[in-house]
Amino acid sequence: MTTLAITDGQVLRPDLTVTAADVLVDQDTGAILELGSDLGPDADETLDAAGSLVTPGFVNGHCHVAMTLLRGYADDKPLDAWLQEDIWPAEGELTPEDVRVGTELGLLELIKSGTTAFADMYFHVPEIAAAVEEAGLRARLGHGIVTIGKDGDVAREDARTSLEIAREYDGAAAGRISTAFMPHSLTTVGDEYLEEFVPEAREAGVPIHYHANETTEEVAPIVDEHGQRPLAYAAERGMLEPEDFIAHGVHVDDREIELLAEADTGVIHCPASNMKLASGMAPVQRMREAGVTVGLGTDGAASNNDLSMLDEARDAAMLGKLAADDASAVPAEAVVEMLTQGSADAIGLESTRLEEGAPADFAVIDLEQPHLTPPHDLVSHLAYAAAASDVRHTVCDGQVLMRDREVLTLDERAVRERALEAAEALAARADG
Repeated sequence: MTTLAITDGQVLRPDLTVTAADVLVDQDTGAILELGSDLGPDADETLDAAGSLVTPGFVNGHCHVAMTLLRGYADDKPLDAWLQEDIWPAEGELTPEDVRVGTELGLLELIKSGTTAFADMYFHVPEIAAAVEEAGLRARLGHGIVTIGKDGDVAREDARTSLEIAREYDGAAAGRISTAFMPHSLTTVGDEYLEEFVPEAREAGVPIHYHANETTEEVAPIVDEHGQRPLAYAAERGMLEPEDFIAHGVHVDDREIELLAEADTGVIHCPASNMKLASGMAPVQRMREAGVTVGLGTDGAASNNDLSMLDEARDAAMLGKLAADDASAVPAEAVVEMLTQGSADAIGLESTRLEEGAPADFAVIDLEQPHLTPPHDLVSHLAYAAAASDVRHTVCDGQVLMRDREVLTLDERAVRERALEAAEALAARADG
């Protein structure tokens, strides 16, 4: 057995209390062995956490990580125009190599901001899986299906690809990769394809993830065509089950919140993207009060424009208060829970609890910063004050991915250089 000790820090416990403790990890199994005092001397490897807070690794419940190549490419437009006029045409020019380097750039950003797991919907998933395996993170991956504007054979093949990818890559990267069947949304995937392939996904035991109720323009067509709200429509098609999770959930009514709670279907709240695209304010406080599992996600870097979950936590707290018209809504404790265990539960990953036997996924936050002084309430600091640049070390599955701000599993300089070249070439092709 090879062991790793994170020493001399303070630890954020599952009940959100903070205590001084070392953390001892079995690197062979990737599990926490013990939390206690003076655990460093006999460990094979140590990470210094003096002056720092050891937190569960952050979980990004919804993103399109390769969209880092489109960061800043198209801004300041509503969702439909942004997608149809800029993003989808550019994505039509993406090569598998582009997706690989865009993913590597995004994984660098995730590691450097303390994220240890994420859910991703995109294309060329084999390239994403290879990058995840190299970088050392956990991920739930899926091929995003869009059938609008495609003839029947091409659309059906798109759906078939999503199901085949989900079957093939589940358990990849020594179990760090899990999968899902991922229709893009209820308005971008035709009803006939949902009726054909959702039962196949259920038979294969594959979870389902999709965008839902992101804008009013996504709600109205379902109501007009089917005479029911989107999540009732989804439930009738078997797309609202305990293992499933939706992204956004901005424009949900009381009955849809009840459906989510009754089904135990998770919701991934993406406040920064929702604000930037003027999609609206999700009723996070009402969803949580109803018993809905709510996590946090960044969405893609083209609509955020970063992948920092600490930024997302602050945005969630602030926007949640505005949406509820209540300064006590979505408090710091709720946001930190959403940032870690809430997202993990929503996307079906076992992680983000600092206790014996749990997966050894951590972020170590440097507290010796002006903006984190004085330390009256470290949970408050995580929600309102901490930044990605405060993350000192990142550990996933018991392996050190970043030590003292140096990423060990990817060559940061080389990745950035390749990404710059790929992004310039992509933009030239798209603009041409």
